[in-house]
Amino acid sequence: MRVLQAIFAFALLLGLIAGIAVAMRYSTNIAIAVPIIALGLAFALQKYVASFFGYFHILISRIYRPGDRIRIGSIKGDVRWVGLIHTTLEEVGEDEKLGGELTGRILHVPNLIILDQPVLNYSKDYSVHHKRIASDYMFAEVRIPITVESDVEKATGLLEAILRSEDELYLAEARAMFQDGYPEFLDEAMSGPRVLIHVEPQCIWIKGKFVAPVRQRNQLKSRVLMQFLEQAKASSDVKIS
Repeated sequence: MRVLQAIFAFALLLGLIAGIAVAMRYSTNIAIAVPIIALGLAFALQKYVASFFGYFHILISRIYRPGDRIRIGSIKGDVRWVGLIHTTLEEVGEDEKLGGELTGRILHVPNLIILDQPVLNYSKDYSVHHKRIASDYMFAEVRIPITVESDVEKATGLLEAILRSEDELYLAEARAMFQDGYPEFLDEAMSGPRVLIHVEPQCIWIKGKFVAPVRQRNQLKSRVLMQFLEQAKASSDVKIS
């Protein structure tokens, strides 16, 4: 559908140019006025034209697609739609390495921005031994607030066990895809701490990291949260804040 829209818009542009050329040939007055009008239109529409060609660059290079988590310059978010002029993102917070959680705000970013801004795609295209490997696996995270009176060691142990159980299959699939020379997020998943804590005056946040395909991370996150809530409910030492 998007390709048909692009073809239609491009054909419309060519038709407009052809109409102007014919008018200039048969009318002297129009021949004088048209270049001035065309110059004004070119100046007024230059950003739209750049965004239009930016769309084709996104489409052909596959620099990102719906579902990917990306950063363009200082903007970070999950791609929801790639249009002829704008890319629609769900904004992601900046407080963590991966970008924290969704803020709930929608961003409409003109496609022209990719022509002069670096694009970082968190969801694919890793480099292993100077070889580019496309992968939809990524590190995602889940945050849970517990009371300051809770047994933090027990809470982190519960979350750690749930995470390792839930993403075991995805982790094995990602390891098989890369075979060796794992990217940083896989090294961290296999050997680094999976659960970290952050202390605030009113509560303690425990944050767990897990490996998941980009388009399934939210479902896995929900399963992890449900299991933790069930186990915390059965424990007198862990209370949700």
